[in-house]
Amino acid sequence: MTQHDPSSQSSNAQVYVRSGLFFLSMALSILIIAPIMISVVLAPFSIRYRLANQWVTYNLWSLKKICHLSYEVEGKGNIPGQAGIIFCKHQSAWETIALQQIFPPVVFILKRELLLLPFFGWALATCDPIAIDRQSKKAALRQIIKKGTERLKSGRWVVIFPEGTRVAPGQHKKYGIGGALLAEKSGYPIVPVAHNAGEFWGRRSFLKYPGVIQVRIGPAIETQNRRAEEINIEAEEWIEGQMAVIGGVPSERATSESAGAA
Repeated sequence: MTQHDPSSQSSNAQVYVRSGLFFLSMALSILIIAPIMISVVLAPFSIRYRLANQWVTYNLWSLKKICHLSYEVEGKGNIPGQAGIIFCKHQSAWETIALQQIFPPVVFILKRELLLLPFFGWALATCDPIAIDRQSKKAALRQIIKKGTERLKSGRWVVIFPEGTRVAPGQHKKYGIGGALLAEKSGYPIVPVAHNAGEFWGRRSFLKYPGVIQVRIGPAIETQNRRAEEINIEAEEWIEGQMAVIGGVPSERATSESAGAA
């Protein structure tokens, strides 16, 4: 449940000020890390990823210190010793940062336009993401299966947001089949992840509210000799079931987020 209700003018002012300071801190950190990441683009992945993780660690630390926003993880024991496919709820930018600290080395399946963003996108490109063209669905599926399997075989986890885009708290979109097809073809397990980060750091939102984000990691879903549709249903049922438990949205913020999703 969300632990902060922005009801007073003073608390709202503090949220704006703290959010602004965090924005400046993150922007500065990107300007520092991006040239470093680009300069080591030919280095082994382990070195590039270690540098990226330093950036992640700093920003999660500054988020906690400046905005008083931290997180708790339940179910870390469910993470298997081998690489797998992470099916994660997508509500904000927070999980794109935090998953890199919670799990072993990960790569993201993302829209290729992100790699064109100055500095941030250039640095992101050095971490071997699977960048797809969402306008060409068949080509995107082939790329997810081919490159996703390659990443898994190399020992890296693959992160996919099955709803395809950020979804406001209390909202739910149909799960795409791409991640489940990757699981069916590769045989690697899926680890489902639910969280309520959108209640504190909303999609397309400048504000970061104080509190503790709840993250729940489910038991690994075996995928060998199973159909993608069956795998998808099991993952969706677990994630959305957990969201019904941890997804308590205060009425003011729920109204704002729902309006943004319309």
